[in-house]
Amino acid sequence: MAVNVLPTLLLVDDEPANLRVLKQLLTPYYNLVFAKNGEEAIRLACEQQPDLILTDVMMPGMTGFDVCKALKKRPETTRIPVIFVTALNDEQDEAFGFEVGGVDYITKPISPSVVLARVKTHLSLVQADELRRTRLQVVQRLGRAAEYKDNETGMHVMRMSHYSKVLALAYGFHESRADTLLHAAPMHDIGKIGIADSIMLKPGKLTDEEFEVMKTHPQIGAEILGDADSELLIMAKSVALTHHEKWDGSGYPAGLRENDIPVEGRIVAVADVFDALTSKRPYKDAWSVEKTLEVMREQKGRHFEPRLVDLLEENLDEILQIKARWRDD
Repeated sequence: MAVNVLPTLLLVDDEPANLRVLKQLLTPYYNLVFAKNGEEAIRLACEQQPDLILTDVMMPGMTGFDVCKALKKRPETTRIPVIFVTALNDEQDEAFGFEVGGVDYITKPISPSVVLARVKTHLSLVQADELRRTRLQVVQRLGRAAEYKDNETGMHVMRMSHYSKVLALAYGFHESRADTLLHAAPMHDIGKIGIADSIMLKPGKLTDEEFEVMKTHPQIGAEILGDADSELLIMAKSVALTHHEKWDGSGYPAGLRENDIPVEGRIVAVADVFDALTSKRPYKDAWSVEKTLEVMREQKGRHFEPRLVDLLEENLDEILQIKARWRDD
């Protein structure tokens, strides 16, 4: 039995003639589903999960704007892009269409080449977004895999990742780059997957030889993440490789110092240590925030970039809100 691999479009219009025009234009390229009113459009969108919706605006009962607003409120349909195809050409109408969640606005009478181009463009954006989300899910699952080799908890990974975003924004990162760091930070200890259980799960203090083996986990992490063209994986590799470097050059694995350490590695180092010190572990009690900050101040210019310790203190209220939200059970 053949499987239909064509993208599915939901076409919504109360005028059959308009649906026929769109059907004739789009049938060779897409699987089409039709609705003649807003209520039917919402039902079909939930049932069929189309890749894209083209809807008229002025319809009896629910308008196209109403349909779009309703779809954006539903988790199962919120990601479906909506294009308005309408005779309305007022700038206020167009602006309102974008305000309620539409991604594009095509005026009637339609131009076949414009409709085909707009549909193709927005389907490409859907595919790109799906690829980005899939990559993100893979990275998150790798981060969870590393937790099985460590005494640290999943909440530690959540907290230090969010701390990293707060520090990144304070440092001057654009929102999108700070979000990338938020999702890359869970990869910081992925290399521990490659460390023997006899070392990773040892209850007592490591010998000098065992600690030297432990210090190889940044390179192992970088090798696991490999070479990629994804901004997320590139940053994850950088974080995995450099979060144990120190500002004064005494860290590992490369002994980098100051600005030779990538900024994402410097940020994660502060976030990771702050959470580790303020959290209970099988081998230690949680330190107070005050004691932790005192130690981190002492390490300004040694372990940590001084500016980042200052930013940690300046944003402490937000940091502590994250700590409370993602507390260990």
